[in-house]
Amino acid sequence: MLNIKKISTFKKLFTPLCVITSCLLSFSANAHFQMLYTPHLLHEKGGPISFKMPFTHPAASGHVMTVDKPEAFYVINKGKKTDLLKTISDIEWQSSVDKGHAYQAETRLRGLGDYAFIVQPSPYFEEEEDIYIQQITKTIVNVGNLPTDWNHDLGLTAEIVPLTKPYAIYEGGIFSGIVKSNGKPVPFAAIEVEFMNYQPDMKNNRFAKEPTMTPPSDIFVTQTIYADANGTFHFSLLKAGHWGFAALGVGEQKTYKGKELSQDAVIWVQATKLP
Repeated sequence: MLNIKKISTFKKLFTPLCVITSCLLSFSANAHFQMLYTPHLLHEKGGPISFKMPFTHPAASGHVMTVDKPEAFYVINKGKKTDLLKTISDIEWQSSVDKGHAYQAETRLRGLGDYAFIVQPSPYFEEEEDIYIQQITKTIVNVGNLPTDWNHDLGLTAEIVPLTKPYAIYEGGIFSGIVKSNGKPVPFAAIEVEFMNYQPDMKNNRFAKEPTMTPPSDIFVTQTIYADANGTFHFSLLKAGHWGFAALGVGEQKTYKGKELSQDAVIWVQATKLP
């Protein structure tokens, strides 16, 4: 005899995964990542810090997408939010296939602790998919080896809250996080993971000409994982460097200018080589 209760439970678990998987089929072939890149997430002391913000494919040094100026750019340190939108300026970013419009910012780290930098870009229209993409991106920088608020839930419409210090992970270590929307976990969220395989050249606004490593197959360029029923996920960072995590379509807003909007949550973390 069929167990009706078990079938009902399976349907509840399987239906969200089907919806997420259908979204992944349209995204995975050309994974997009909003960069909020600075070379070092761990600083001994305060001082100037620079960011590069191309919207591109960092694992493959791919197409650079032109996006309107970000809607917001700010930093949160020990609960204090500082608007940094005026620090943004325009640049051209060179990849291995083209050059595209992008942005950069320069500011200062003042005092010890964690600095959560967040950029909310303008939605980008992806013609091939006939949808808009907006990747709300977070990079957390620490000063002085004094952890403060790296694991705080900022209540963003699309957010990955780290469960591991994003600036203190050894190569081969595990990064864990919770996918959230407005403070609530997103069960079974689809997450794309990419390694920054072409090192950004901060001075010349371009990716390095040669990759850090050569993947054995194209399928390894973008890894795809799922959060569990509580929105939690884990991933082993097998190579030292920067890694990006993008939880797809988890934001509250689903349409923009009459079309579908994928509001994604992105976080960048850094793995460090063992001494």
